[in-house]
Amino acid sequence: MAEDAGYDGVSDQELLARHVQGDPDAFGEIVRRHRDRLWAVALRTLGDREEAADAVQDALVSAYRAAGTFRGQSAVTTWLHRITVNACLDRARKAATRKTAPVDDTERLEQLLEPHEAASAPAERNDLHRQLIEAMGTLAPEQRAALVLVDMQGYPVAEAARILDVPTGTVKSRCARGRARLLPLLSHLRPGHGSTEENSSGRNRVEGTSVPSATEASDVGLPHAGPTDSAVAKGGGGRA
Repeated sequence: MAEDAGYDGVSDQELLARHVQGDPDAFGEIVRRHRDRLWAVALRTLGDREEAADAVQDALVSAYRAAGTFRGQSAVTTWLHRITVNACLDRARKAATRKTAPVDDTERLEQLLEPHEAASAPAERNDLHRQLIEAMGTLAPEQRAALVLVDMQGYPVAEAARILDVPTGTVKSRCARGRARLLPLLSHLRPGHGSTEENSSGRNRVEGTSVPSATEASDVGLPHAGPTDSAVAKGGGGRA
């Protein structure tokens, strides 16, 4: 839905309360505000547009139905991210039990590229896409989710811990183990980077080379995540 000027200045928590009270458009406004980041997390966690769209839709439907249980102990955006990550992890685990093939075929790779990129990107760029997607796919779903939140989406470790509903030490451990596994697979994509990188604020990095951030990953071939799938807007009781 188009942005409703009537919601200017209304907090996410108030919007959720209005939704519970029967406002037919309040949840749609929440979706409009947060769907881009939810979509980015889902796409980078699952590595497949269709799966990511389904996960976000599942998460928004769950949030729509469970809104009455929200107690304000965390920010609405943290609550939404937690539901979305859980939906992604559920799908990733189910995919693992089905023993799906690695993401290395051209058709599936094309699904991850923007349409204009798929047609025009040089072979080298496509190869970098493939390598990064394959490398992330080797991680356990929980490690992948932690790295996506911390290294690629830029969340502080403490916020990622709230989203994942685990201690900060668990997030650090998952990131460290994930980076250790990815290091031999991705080090060649980041020439000139050492093994103990820290970003400018120092807030996100723990020991070990980080996976490329959202911006850096775009430079080495990770597709930009954006709300391009119409299915993302369908979930949750409001048109986005």
